[in-house]
Amino acid sequence: MNIDFSKNTDGLIPAIIQDSETKTVLMLGYMNAEAYQKTLDTQKVTFYSRTKQRLWTKGEESGNFLNLISIQNDCDNDTLLIQAKPEGPTCHKGTDTCWDGQNKPNYGFITSLEGTIKLRRENADSEKSYVASLFEKGINKIAQKVGEEAVEVVIEAKDDNDDLFLSESADLLFHYLILLQAKGFQLNDVVDVLKSRQK
Repeated sequence: MNIDFSKNTDGLIPAIIQDSETKTVLMLGYMNAEAYQKTLDTQKVTFYSRTKQRLWTKGEESGNFLNLISIQNDCDNDTLLIQAKPEGPTCHKGTDTCWDGQNKPNYGFITSLEGTIKLRRENADSEKSYVASLFEKGINKIAQKVGEEAVEVVIEAKDDNDDLFLSESADLLFHYLILLQAKGFQLNDVVDVLKSRQK
C-alpha cells in the first residue's frame, strides 16, 4: 500500500475507524508510519498520540482494543479507512463512538421503519393507525396477516407481473416486521441467527 506520510510536516495522516460489522464510524485518530506498521504487526489499531507524543494502542489502558480487520487508503494516499472490531466502548468517555452515538446495526430504511412501527405501537390509536390496530387485535391476527401475505407472494411469483410481485413482497416484509416486534424481536435478531449458520 502506497501511503504518503510526507504530506504533513509532522508525518501524520488521519485514520478513520469504522466498525467492520455495523459500519458505524467510531473515532478519528492519527497515524505515522511507525503506528501503521505496529497496527499491522499486532492487529490492534495503534495511533500516534499528539498529546502524549508517542505511539498509543487504543485500549492499552482500558482494555477496549480495536481489533484490525482491514485498512484502505484513499484516492490521495493520505487518509486511511480502518475497519475494526471494537472490544467495548471506543470513546474514553465510555460511549460507543466519539460522537456519543450508539454502535448498533443499521439497515437504513428498514431500521427507520422498525422505529415507526414501534412508535405506532407505543402511541396506540387503533382508529387512526393500521399498525396500532393490528397490535390491538393480538398475535394471532398479526401472524394470520403474515401468512396471507406470504401466500400472495407465492401466487404473484408464479405470474409475470413484477410490480404486483414486488408490492406483495413489500406487504409481506412490512407485516413480518410487525410480527417480530409483537414477539419482542427485531430484524437484527434474525440476522444474528443467519450469521451463526454461516460456514
